[in-house]
Amino acid sequence: MLTVLKALADPCRLRLVAILLTGEFTVQELTWIMKMGQSRISRHLKILTEAGILSVKYQGTWSYYRAEGDAPFFFLIRGAIKKGLEKLPERAADLAASAEVLEARRKRSQAFFDKHACQWDDLAKTLLAIPDYRELLLALVPDDKVVVEVGIGTGGLLPALVAKSTRVIGVDHSTSMLDETRRRLGQIGVSGIDLRLGDMNHLPMPDKSVGCAILNMVLHHAAAPPSVLAEVRRILMPGGILVLADLARHEHEWARERLADQWLGFETGELEAWLSAAGFVDIRCGKVSGTVEQQQVLVLRAASRPDIFT
Repeated sequence: MLTVLKALADPCRLRLVAILLTGEFTVQELTWIMKMGQSRISRHLKILTEAGILSVKYQGTWSYYRAEGDAPFFFLIRGAIKKGLEKLPERAADLAASAEVLEARRKRSQAFFDKHACQWDDLAKTLLAIPDYRELLLALVPDDKVVVEVGIGTGGLLPALVAKSTRVIGVDHSTSMLDETRRRLGQIGVSGIDLRLGDMNHLPMPDKSVGCAILNMVLHHAAAPPSVLAEVRRILMPGGILVLADLARHEHEWARERLADQWLGFETGELEAWLSAAGFVDIRCGKVSGTVEQQQVLVLRAASRPDIFT
């Protein structure tokens, strides 16, 4: 208890905790948000981490900090602390700067996909090979539901979804990707799919409006994955199904630049914790392995918890 209280007894460390309660950031991002030197920020992060207030996730050469440490006392007082932190004099400025960091992440991703829409499929397959998991993913999609695929890429999954669903909506934040999808669907004579421009953090559809949502190799491009999962839960009907496929944790640092990846895959427990926090239940996760040269894929199914809508 004393270790936690001592760690919190500093204005700068309180600001850091307040920021990291809203998301996870690197040291470099925190120095920009707080307008402080890296050595000073690093020292405060070390104290908070050693006290069990923060945890750190290593992704290649980057380290992401979050306010999810293992100190039981901090867990007990977290709610009260969070309310008090809203009154910090720098709070408004810190929130605005944090939002700018997340927006910069999003814009980097959007610019990449706008540029590489036509070559995206070949680019992804060539640079980061993955096993064939498509049939497993489709088997988890319930029949006869309104389905939305978030982050459609070039629309490769959409024709198969039409055969299973009463209505299919495809959302992507890249106009170039949407144009390429329309072109490819037209070539194979598939019509009736509702294609919409929208960001995965602000999906262009009402609350509780779809029966199934699909995130297929999308979440590792998200600026803030927990926020995306919460947004998906918003649009799902009570008991609606989320089907997710994404990369298992890897160490291919080059994927950040060459494939616009924000995250180097995920751990199963990490996804399960985010989904539970977002209001999902009955979480089932499997792992698809291929050859030695192929990256493992996590395929997951979860249901939106009905009681949060009542």
